[in-house]
Amino acid sequence: MNAITINWIALPFFVGFLIYLLPKLDRYLALWASLVSVGYGLSLFFQDWTLTLTLLDNFGVTLEADTSSGFFILTNALVTVAVVIYCWDTNKTAFFYTQAIILHGSVNATFICSDFISLYVALEVSSIAAFLAIAYPRGDRSMWVALRYLFISNVAMLFFLIGAVLVYQANHSFAFAGLRSAPPEALALIFLGLLIKGGVFVSGLWLPLTHAESESPVSAMLSGVVVKSGIFPLLRCALVVPEIDPVVRIFGVATALLGVFYAVFEKDTKRMLAFHTVSQLGFILAAPEVGGFYALTHGLVKAALFLIAGTLPSRNLKELQQQPIATPIWLALAIASFSISGFPLLSGFGAKVLTMKNLLPWQVIGMNMAALGTAISFAKFIFIPHERSVENQKSRPGFWIAIIILLLGLVAANVAYYDAYNVKNTIKPLATIALGWLVYFAIFKKLSIKLPRVPEQFDHLIGSMSLILILLFWMGFAWLDI
Repeated sequence: MNAITINWIALPFFVGFLIYLLPKLDRYLALWASLVSVGYGLSLFFQDWTLTLTLLDNFGVTLEADTSSGFFILTNALVTVAVVIYCWDTNKTAFFYTQAIILHGSVNATFICSDFISLYVALEVSSIAAFLAIAYPRGDRSMWVALRYLFISNVAMLFFLIGAVLVYQANHSFAFAGLRSAPPEALALIFLGLLIKGGVFVSGLWLPLTHAESESPVSAMLSGVVVKSGIFPLLRCALVVPEIDPVVRIFGVATALLGVFYAVFEKDTKRMLAFHTVSQLGFILAAPEVGGFYALTHGLVKAALFLIAGTLPSRNLKELQQQPIATPIWLALAIASFSISGFPLLSGFGAKVLTMKNLLPWQVIGMNMAALGTAISFAKFIFIPHERSVENQKSRPGFWIAIIILLLGLVAANVAYYDAYNVKNTIKPLATIALGWLVYFAIFKKLSIKLPRVPEQFDHLIGSMSLILILLFWMGFAWLDI
């Protein structure tokens, strides 16, 4: 299994190089590499032990693959498969497929790293690949958004690297477990880097503009999997060092509420989806021990929603309320919206039930408010008018194959927590959705409030990072008792 794991890690990078040599096979090679990841991710669910691969004994450089990793790896694989198929009959060049598969491979690497130095390398590679994917259209707007993303990511990784050095200085090891005996500034710097990279709380407000202004397949990868490269290490650290668990949970609740607050007022479809990415990342962090399952359901549904949003006649929700969309597109949009709202028969239901069962008492009110906000937000999509036949809204075959893969994944993932299906668990999500729809029609459908975008401006983002760093220092002293 060790040899298989090493080959699996190296495969996307080899394929990325091979695509340049055989550009006519670009999409075939990219699809093959991502399907291999589907197989590897599924294999992790059929083993009851953790695969541990030590690379450097003296430095604590170790790779670990377990069921939790499997959820994230499978998410990455299915989203990449869908994106490749979505782009199949477009004019995307070999360069795009190269960056997509390298991004896929580097994100996979972050899901099996259990030390800070190998994680740093994987995150840096993913940042470069994501930058090139965002900049792919080569327009002025896309170049600025890509450069903005790259600069913020580099600042985050600088903080992270300094924290990793402090962990090594305290333990002579880069292992995650070293946080337990590391100074509080190590916790503050490492967590700040991961919070920024993952798009968590106010330090992650770079995310809405980046995800909303990227091309739809790139947005699908960014929101579906790339941001989780910063989330997974936070979950792993919380499980390895229990003293850190309260810190992660606090940021989870705060992030869920912040993202949904912006989303309920947002009238731009892609920006609303981006803010909901922030909110759903909070759900993943709110219950670290079950965050993998929620990450899978969120990755599939958010990739589907961004791909669908790219086919809509307008990004303005007010305009969409005035012009019907094609019924097949609406049906796909409604199914994805029902899943993220927590409707039964879709995996979003089981993920929300499982997360709510693993909350601490002080988290319950905040997370229920975030769930209600989710139902309010996605009522905007569910109640868009539609007609069976609409001119100029015929979609490509690649689009439908990609959407079917993602939606079938949402149905199939129910097996991960079939115990959720009982009367007690079903009533609460249905009541939350019904209340959300009622509030939407009574209040939010009529509102035209536009929240200021000042916190998203570049200089304010840097200021937010400084404030979060101070907060993390305080948390480090409070919970690590140093």
